[in-house]
Amino acid sequence: MVQAVTTDDIHIALLRGVNVGGHGKLPMAGLRAILTRLGARDVATYIQSGNAVFRGAVSGADITAAVAAEMGFRRDCLVLSDHQLGRVIANNPFDAAKATPKALHFCFLGASSNADQASLDAVKAPEESCLLTDSVLYLNSPGGISASKLAGKLDRLLGVPVTVRNWNTVSKLAEMARLI
Repeated sequence: MVQAVTTDDIHIALLRGVNVGGHGKLPMAGLRAILTRLGARDVATYIQSGNAVFRGAVSGADITAAVAAEMGFRRDCLVLSDHQLGRVIANNPFDAAKATPKALHFCFLGASSNADQASLDAVKAPEESCLLTDSVLYLNSPGGISASKLAGKLDRLLGVPVTVRNWNTVSKLAEMARLI
């Protein structure tokens, strides 16, 4: 999940697989320090799963390399501008007011996928809904992400790295970006 960043606008970093199941332990103070050393300013993190909002021109590749060098493990990082995140939220096909916030997920793709909607629909549980776009798979899984038939197979089905955030996290990151 690598994306070049060339502007000094507000950005959101989404690290994949941080602090999950006792693996890839990265304290958020450590992530803030890494981003600051890379030249990011006004760095703020949200919860312990590798989410950061910052100003500056720091790429996902730079963050991935710095985490590997400083922490001893590789975690892919996707960097979105606040405008990109805003479009992802605006294009959400599910009614966030009616969905359970922890059931509505944004599966951010590290690259465009060659998967088609029909192959995803064939795997998902009957109560699940999903929509694949070029940059995100929107997933509404009323039973939760751990009960999702689709979620555990995303990397294989999509053929690209994926990092998943729920509606609460995505909303909070957008709010933080507005306040930075």
